[in-house]
Amino acid sequence: MPSLGADMEAGTLVEWLIKPGDTVSRGDVVAVVETQKGAIEIEIFEEGKVHELSAEIGAKLPVGAALAVILKDGEAPPAPAKPAPPAPAEAEAVPEAAEEALTPPVAAPAPVAPAPGPNAISPAARIRAHELGIDVSKLRGTGPGGVIVLADVDGSAQKPKAAPPKPASPMEEMRKAIAAAMTRSKQTIPHFYLSETIDVQPAIDFLETLNDGKPPAERVLLGAIFVKAAARAASKVKTMNGHFTDGAFAPSEVVNAGVAVALRGGGLVAPALMDAMSLDLAQTMAGMRDLVGRARAGRLRASEMTEGTITISSLGETGAEAMTGVIFPPQVALVGLGAPHVRPWVVDGAVVPRNVVTLTLSADHRVSDGRQAARFITEFETLMTMPEAL
Repeated sequence: MPSLGADMEAGTLVEWLIKPGDTVSRGDVVAVVETQKGAIEIEIFEEGKVHELSAEIGAKLPVGAALAVILKDGEAPPAPAKPAPPAPAEAEAVPEAAEEALTPPVAAPAPVAPAPGPNAISPAARIRAHELGIDVSKLRGTGPGGVIVLADVDGSAQKPKAAPPKPASPMEEMRKAIAAAMTRSKQTIPHFYLSETIDVQPAIDFLETLNDGKPPAERVLLGAIFVKAAARAASKVKTMNGHFTDGAFAPSEVVNAGVAVALRGGGLVAPALMDAMSLDLAQTMAGMRDLVGRARAGRLRASEMTEGTITISSLGETGAEAMTGVIFPPQVALVGLGAPHVRPWVVDGAVVPRNVVTLTLSADHRVSDGRQAARFITEFETLMTMPEAL
């Protein structure tokens, strides 16, 4: 069972997509696991042949538990587990005479008056309990010596039965998962924040020309430019792109841009757009649409949930001017972008109306400081003035 998030402790196997005898390659989807954040497709990272499926559908397994056995070409199957050794034979019974000889005589205790049993009940109370269908073993007696009397039975019949606890809804489980991850993030990552208001009018003008005459399904949105610009900036400022694990920072050679997706009905996930630097704007937009669709359908892949190297969270076309995000561990940075707002702006010495966006960078002080964060923001802002270069 792979770890699909810093807060995950266990997952439930809901579907096998392979069977014994199948050949699998790196990247193949082999199973679907249900977590607090929804159904996640599990990929294989080895090549070989499926020897056996160790886990049954419906089983809830802790992280690290075996799901299946995959054998490489020519590899022998593992030896079956050895049976547990038989329990040692019980000691031979001691002859009765010898036992008596070894046992010192004990004085007989003084006779004591018998106490009422744990569920002693008066005859009248027993008849009433039978009439009302009440389990007397669950009653507490108030009579002499704890005897259950008629008043105890009648009082129990008047008490309303407690409603069974409601099972937690999927949304409640997701909220718990988000709370656990964000609490861990704030407790273990020394966050610091830098903000800048950026002129995005050149990017909006560029998109109007680019999207002219295209159907809605083929149009590129401002969010794609944000993701692409953040990926470019992260590739130049290495301290913003990677994972902090086991007390050390490991920068990533590729930029897997996490895209925060709001789910219908509430909740949030941030699957990664893998190797975002290799995509052009149209491919970035198509990849984001795909991620959003599969996130809301509950069909994300394990790698998309665990291999993001920096996350971009945007409020979209409408909403608040600014947002400050919490870093998704083990990542070390998160880019928060407010919605565009028209504001008076100085361009070539003249005050003109422009669309501007407030960017807030959340960064990990164990890995970077204000200078690297400021450089990231500068790179991002420069790309907003030349979107055609993306």
